Amino acid sequence: MIEKLHKAIELRNQKNYSDSEIILNELVNDYRKNAQVYYHYAWLCDNMEREVEARPKYEKALELGLSGEDLKGCYLGLGSTYRCIREYEKSIAIFDRAIKEFPLNNEYKVFKAMTLYNAKNYQKAMNLLLNVIAKTSSDKGIQEYQKAIEYYSDKLEKKI
Repeated sequence: MIEKLHKAIELRNQKNYSDSEIILNELVNDYRKNAQVYYHYAWLCDNMEREVEARPKYEKALELGLSGEDLKGCYLGLGSTYRCIREYEKSIAIFDRAIKEFPLNNEYKVFKAMTLYNAKNYQKAMNLLLNVIAKTSSDKGIQEYQKAIEYYSDKLEKKI
């Protein structure tokens, strides 16, 4: 099973999606309780811009249990998929869960900001993005004004 999964991943990485899908479809049928198989199949569906098909596969992978890099990737994939199919509340909930479990992984905050933007919550989206930029940028100018960026991140609507 592991060899077949690695082959499917390799084919996906080479953008040979149809051959990867053949293998992943076989693996899902043969190993219905394997979270990694569902996760990688969902990832493939995402690569093929078939987010509606990816969603239940990501959900099944989480239900069956993942860990490490696969769990991190599944949170990102599912949260992004929810955003793409306009399930904004679910997207935000998944990103909040990911942020709680992996607080040092700023990618979840950035993707959550995209969802907040799509949900027309522009202030929260900008606040989140500005704080990520202020805390993570190595740009000299950003670092020089880090405190100001953080201070104004939740005061963008303030007028004198």
